Amino acid sequence: MKKKHKFLILLILIAFFCIIDKEFYNDLKTSVKEAFLGENITSDKEPSKQVVGVNKVINEDLVVYFLDVGQADSILIKSNNEYMLIDAGNNEDGKNLVEYLKALGITKFKYVVGTHAHEDHIGGMDDVIDNFDIGTFYMPDVVTTTKTFEDVLDSLENKKMYFDTPKVDSTITIGNSKIKVLHVGDDESDLNNTSIVLKLNYNNVSFLFTGDATSEVEKLILDKDIQSTVLKVSHHGSKYSSVASFLKKVNPTYAVITCGDENEYGHPHDVVLQKLEKLNAKIYRTNELGTIIVSSDGENINFTSVKTNIDGN
Repeated sequence: MKKKHKFLILLILIAFFCIIDKEFYNDLKTSVKEAFLGENITSDKEPSKQVVGVNKVINEDLVVYFLDVGQADSILIKSNNEYMLIDAGNNEDGKNLVEYLKALGITKFKYVVGTHAHEDHIGGMDDVIDNFDIGTFYMPDVVTTTKTFEDVLDSLENKKMYFDTPKVDSTITIGNSKIKVLHVGDDESDLNNTSIVLKLNYNNVSFLFTGDATSEVEKLILDKDIQSTVLKVSHHGSKYSSVASFLKKVNPTYAVITCGDENEYGHPHDVVLQKLEKLNAKIYRTNELGTIIVSSDGENINFTSVKTNIDGN
């Protein structure tokens, strides 16, 4: 029998089973969707391990995506069907980032945050602004003259929007989660020091999002409630962040490092990895695993990683 005849028969059989077996059709549809969004490669559920598909993770109470945008940051939060985006990768990541977010069914963000005005955090932000409805857009009140920053301002202006700067110690709500603003800086000489630092709480689970906060910023917020279940390690694991006193007080059970494979900066630095290991924090890295998806019901926490094509480099 010729190959094309075999293929035709296969298509007819698939169509037949889709018609008579709804469960078969749904399984087939799920498989196609997972193939588009990313192949599930690993899962670590406490206390036992299991493989979890992307479509199942999306339906959890709280889902945090540490998106693989190479040597850059982009974090998506979903809580009770409301969405928040923290940073948007490099300029080259914008188009792919938008496609991925749309594939997840997102049309609107309640909040979008540019932690600070470096290109590896707001590079794709103009694409995000152009393609989604946004309730509130946050950035530090620091002006730079880079084209990347100007592109963000132009996109905001085109949609008749402006950016707000959140107040330290203020709280915002997304779904069932509360997010407290721990730091916003205005040091124009070092944009990393302007990083917006946020802590998310959902029942007994918490996340600390640090942007590129330096050791100076970490020391400034030591007197605040920074203990967190999951720490987004600052500045891609740079040795100029993650001071011992800060990590000790955060005392994370899990640490997520967002960095590019074989990046020129040597991130994450060994000294940071050793500090985290000393605290017995389990480390997840986007350069090793791809996009890291953390889901929780407020008590239990589940880690899943998927390979995605968001990195535009």
